[in-house]
Amino acid sequence: MLHILFLLPLLLSTSHASVNDFCVADLKGPDTPAGYLCKPPTKVTTRDFVYSGLSVEGNTSNLINAAVTPAFVGQFPGLNGLGLSAARLDLAPGGVIPLHTHPGASELLIVKQGLITAGFIASDNSVYVKTLSKGEIFILPQGLLHFQVAYGKRKASAFAVFSSPNPGLQILDFALFASNFPSPLVSQTTFLDPEQVKKLKSVLGGSG
Repeated sequence: MLHILFLLPLLLSTSHASVNDFCVADLKGPDTPAGYLCKPPTKVTTRDFVYSGLSVEGNTSNLINAAVTPAFVGQFPGLNGLGLSAARLDLAPGGVIPLHTHPGASELLIVKQGLITAGFIASDNSVYVKTLSKGEIFILPQGLLHFQVAYGKRKASAFAVFSSPNPGLQILDFALFASNFPSPLVSQTTFLDPEQVKKLKSVLGGSG
């Protein structure tokens, strides 16, 4: 009986522990390196843990014939603080997700449809490439340059799972040729011909 009396206050004191089980993002507040502030528990609903955005095929009518639909914390507040997020990749025939990095996360690529050639470049410049079919998965380590290309003449799609609610993204081509990075410095640091740099900037909308 004494043990029961001792445990009862402890059970009562932890009966509201679920408020610490998650931290649904308050997107009206600042996004800090530690994540968003938590929405008050009284305002959290089941809808905060459901996201339907990846059910819709992305628009691939663009320069790269591909689309990436993110489900990061900014789109899916329930991910805040949980260490994961996702995205959908849609590639038309000839579609390509250019060389890019996710500074804040590793990526697990899961092919849903078609064939996708994926690969990454390690820090010692070793290249790892594989053409993946439906159901196959490929790991892309955090921070390394990587890419995805539709293989063959069919469209393809995949889901990506990241080890962060906000993995970040930097596309190499856009960083070089869609920015105001001065063209002489682009040429000097990449060994590209100045005319080629000018051409690429005109295609991607860069300046400088």
